[in-house]
Amino acid sequence: MTASTPLAPSTAERVRSACARARPAVLAVDGSEPVTVPAAHLRAGGDVVLTVPTDSAVTALSWQAGRAGLPALLELTDQTPLTLREPVRSLVWLRGALHAVPPEASRALAAAVAAEHPDPALLDVGHTTTLLRLVLGSAVVADSHGAEPVPLDDLFAARPDPFHAVEDCWLEHLESDHGDLIRQLEQRLPRNLRTGQVRPLGLDRYGVRLRIEGADGDSDVRLSFDSPVDDADGLNRALRLLVGCPFLNGLRARP
Repeated sequence: MTASTPLAPSTAERVRSACARARPAVLAVDGSEPVTVPAAHLRAGGDVVLTVPTDSAVTALSWQAGRAGLPALLELTDQTPLTLREPVRSLVWLRGALHAVPPEASRALAAAVAAEHPDPALLDVGHTTTLLRLVLGSAVVADSHGAEPVPLDDLFAARPDPFHAVEDCWLEHLESDHGDLIRQLEQRLPRNLRTGQVRPLGLDRYGVRLRIEGADGDSDVRLSFDSPVDDADGLNRALRLLVGCPFLNGLRARP
């Protein structure tokens, strides 16, 4: 990493973070209407564990496919919690083979997923929903800067950003209670981008992303920290240094 290269998550890290927080997720297979997926968890072993309605055509087709699996596409939408003109930050497309999970293995698999990523939707498994596994063959992410494939080995080795679970709270707090900090961040932007409304778009261990809603369209800009951070104190300190005010009152998101 050179001084001229801004800090930013790798493509694989971006996808892992988006998968960890993305809602909604939609599963599509040939011969069936797309179905909304209440829970989707990407595991390091190379599959995504999904909950789907038990009475859906997708569930029946996955059982009929047998050991070969059913070709399927999972689309995950990463949306900002704020009311932006365009709320979608990125889309992730995961392709692979969909496999049914035997009923006798469902409870243990649901428990294993819950241990890594607790989700209330897992409580419906065995009642109104069924577990399926999507064994990945490819992954692509698209955002305002374009679309990019992700090598699966990199994806499985990456981890979600340490702030992915609380990012929504931090962004809402930043927008509602720290307009002064937003204005100071705005001064870091290129002069030609300071004519639109500046909104917080994302926050991670490498920096902050801003959305500039201008008369001619939207622009997304990343402002990088000097070094990655791993906890709330480090994030507060990095934000204060980023705006050039090391003694600014700390940013604390309400629980």
